[in-house]
Amino acid sequence: MTAAPRVALVTGAARGIGAAVAAALAADGRPVVLLDRDPAVRDAAAGLGPPGGPAARGLVADVTDADAVEAAVAEAEAALGPLGLLVNAAGVLRTGTVLDAGADDLAACLAVNTTGVWNTGRAAGRRMYERGDGAIVTVASDASRTPRAGMAAYAASKAASVSLTRTLGLELAPHVRCNVVCPGATDTAMQRDLWPDPADDDGAAAVVAGAPERYRLGIPLGRIADPTDVAAAVLFLAGDGARHITMQSLTVDGGASLGL
Repeated sequence: MTAAPRVALVTGAARGIGAAVAAALAADGRPVVLLDRDPAVRDAAAGLGPPGGPAARGLVADVTDADAVEAAVAEAEAALGPLGLLVNAAGVLRTGTVLDAGADDLAACLAVNTTGVWNTGRAAGRRMYERGDGAIVTVASDASRTPRAGMAAYAASKAASVSLTRTLGLELAPHVRCNVVCPGATDTAMQRDLWPDPADDDGAAAVVAGAPERYRLGIPLGRIADPTDVAAAVLFLAGDGARHITMQSLTVDGGASLGL
C-alpha cells in the first residue's frame, strides 16, 4: 500500500508565489497548510479543500514571531497530520540604494526573508528530523547572487536565506533535504508594485527588455515568470525525483542571470 502524502506547510500563501505553490501541492494530492499573516489566507485555503481533493487549512501567523510559528506548526500537525514538507515563500521587498534606504528597510527584509526562514526551519525541521523524513524548500531570489541596484536590503536578506537553508540541509542530513528556488521577475503584486502602473502589463515588457543604464540584463526567454513556473520548480525539489538533491539552488528567471 502506498503511504499517504505527508502534509505540506507553505508560508506566504495568501497570494503570489506562495498561493501558487499551495495550489500546485493540493493538485498533486498533498494535504496543505497555508500560513500567512494576512487573514485572507483562510479564503485561499478554503478554495483548495474538499470535495474531491486533499484537506487544506489556512492559519494566520507572522513568520517573524518564533512563538507564533511554533504554535502554528503544532496546530497544523494536530489538524492534518505530520509535516513532510515546508515551503518558505513568505517575503517582503523594500527598495532603495544602500545610501538612501533606511535601517527599517533592512530590518523588515531580514525579519521576514531571513528570520522567518530561521523560525519555520527550526519548528518544522526539528519535527521532520526526529521522524527521519522530510524536505524544505526556500523561495529566495536571483537577486541573492546577482547585484541589483536599489534592492540591497532585499538581496542581502535573500542571500542570507539561501545560506541558512543550505546550512540547515547539512545539519538535518540525512533525514531532511533542504533546497532553494531562486525566481527572477515573476508576475505577482510585489513585482507589479515596482512598475509605474501596476495594472499596466507594459511593465512586464520593460523588465523583459532590461535596463542597461542600471546594469540589468533582459530576459532571454522573452517573458516574466508566472507564479506557476516557480511552483513547478518547488514541486520538483519537494518530490521523489529530487531524492538525491540537497543544499542546491535552482534559478527560475528565464535566463536573466545568464546561468551564473
